[in-house]
Amino acid sequence: MSTPAATPLKSLNPAKDPAPLRGLAKAPTGIQGLDEITGGGLPMGRPTLVCGTAGCGKTLLGMEFLVRGASEFGEPGVFMAFEETARDLTENVRSLGFDLEELTRQKKVIVDYVRIERHEIEETGDYDLEGLFVRLGHAIDSIGAKRVVLDTIETLFSGLSNTAILRSELRRLFCWLKERGVTAIITAERGEGQLTRHGLEEYVSDCVILLDHRVIDQVSTRRIRIVKYRGTTHGTNEYPFLIDEDGISVLPITSLGLQHAASNERISTGIPRLDSMLAGKGYYRGTTVLISGNAGTGKTSMAAQFALAACERGEKCLYFAFEESPGQIVRNMRSIGLDLAPWVEKGLLRFHAIRSTLHGLETHLAAFHKVTQEFEPQVVIFDPIDSVVQAGTLKDAAAMLNRLIDFLKVQGITALLTNLTFGSNALENSGVDVSSIVDTWMSVRDVELGGERNRVLYVLKSRGMAHSNQVREFLLTDRGIELQDVYLGQDGVLTGSARQSQEAREKATSVLAQQEIEGRRREMDQKREALEARIVALRKDFEAEEEEAKRVIGQEKARGEGVRHDRERMAESRQADDDQPVLPPSTLSVKQRKQPTTALQ
Repeated sequence: MSTPAATPLKSLNPAKDPAPLRGLAKAPTGIQGLDEITGGGLPMGRPTLVCGTAGCGKTLLGMEFLVRGASEFGEPGVFMAFEETARDLTENVRSLGFDLEELTRQKKVIVDYVRIERHEIEETGDYDLEGLFVRLGHAIDSIGAKRVVLDTIETLFSGLSNTAILRSELRRLFCWLKERGVTAIITAERGEGQLTRHGLEEYVSDCVILLDHRVIDQVSTRRIRIVKYRGTTHGTNEYPFLIDEDGISVLPITSLGLQHAASNERISTGIPRLDSMLAGKGYYRGTTVLISGNAGTGKTSMAAQFALAACERGEKCLYFAFEESPGQIVRNMRSIGLDLAPWVEKGLLRFHAIRSTLHGLETHLAAFHKVTQEFEPQVVIFDPIDSVVQAGTLKDAAAMLNRLIDFLKVQGITALLTNLTFGSNALENSGVDVSSIVDTWMSVRDVELGGERNRVLYVLKSRGMAHSNQVREFLLTDRGIELQDVYLGQDGVLTGSARQSQEAREKATSVLAQQEIEGRRREMDQKREALEARIVALRKDFEAEEEEAKRVIGQEKARGEGVRHDRERMAESRQADDDQPVLPPSTLSVKQRKQPTTALQ
């Protein structure tokens, strides 16, 4: 007999029950990706230290945190600068779409410049920040600020050499900000062997964010890392971030996982015979397709055909090009009957052309993430992906592409990647080690035969569907891409002119065989007609003889009737018996000859 499960005991006095635990209150930054890796934003009512080298984006991060708080979350802010004037800051962030003048007019933001010149400072007596507290407190109270940015803290202590006073005033500054209950960002310069120049700020801060702007092989990359965050979990990896006309965007790439949904919808490749090779329906929506092959085999043409098919379905297509400009792609595709220009004008097709060496791999990944979320396409094309190797090592490029494919699958976007391969191992190696994670892999390559090079296509794999294992000849015509059956015979695989010659010979042989069949058929027809004519003639002869026989029989019958009639008349004239048999004329004449005549007797 089973016993019921035990239930937790409850306190008899509800007032003494412990309240449910709540997480640390956070102030959202509004910066794309940063709120995700911090678990919701910066610690509310506490100071956050943002440190890094010159040009890494510290001032911009603080300004965007302030502007987005005032415009999106209803939290006014104070920006106190020690290096740039309010006018310079206003002009600098206007290019990012931030209108500080309007926010200042609405009393949502105050930008205060505090001028501190080191040569004008003479170190005498005690040093304290009381004047700063008064000035900052007045600005906070005047607009009811909830957010504060101090940029940069080294300027405050530029003329101070007493380390003990420095430690004391730093702690006092951070405690004062906590007492005021404002969410603060304090920027600091990176030190030698430590996070900040003084090496003290990171210990008194509740949250420390490190920005890094590194250059490797003449390629720059910006990265962000949450060094510490008291009272909450957070992302601990380095994440690339991008600074563009919309501000800062962070891509938390390592947080992506294999939890995306799988669609059963199928979409056309744009090439009817290729659809037939993929169970007659094309690709699964939301999957990743890889087209690899040697140079000049038509990979870009297949990508353009797929983009055109997507636009004709009314879907958006985002085309990332790393080797050709949009105008060049549009012009080249017209030569094979693909006109992409109307779809660009309608806004369904967007090109994003950029050299892979312009940014580092992680910056490229952040840019792809940003553009994709902005355009919201259903189809994305990368042509070619092996170009990204120039922005880093092969290992780093493969890792970046893996994360990119993962991101696209989470978004449910169908992606087509082209990849240039070299040598004779094109069927076994994609060159950037992504063949194992793509869903459909096709290879196009050259076949040299009879003094010419022709293209053939293979479907190496296509997960979740039956697909053809046969080779198709790949043709670029003025009507687009066409796939034809290759000739498989005793001489092997024939393509191009060799296939056409073999087909012509087979056609000639077929014509001769057909002619022989037609000759035999005509001969049999002639024999059948002659036989039928003879049958008709025999039937006519038989009918004539039958008519003659009937006529003779009729005449004989009529003659017999006449004789009988004459006999009866003669019997009547002689008064003979009626039952006397009537003899035929020949018999009667014989009897008459044997009997003697009465007259002679």
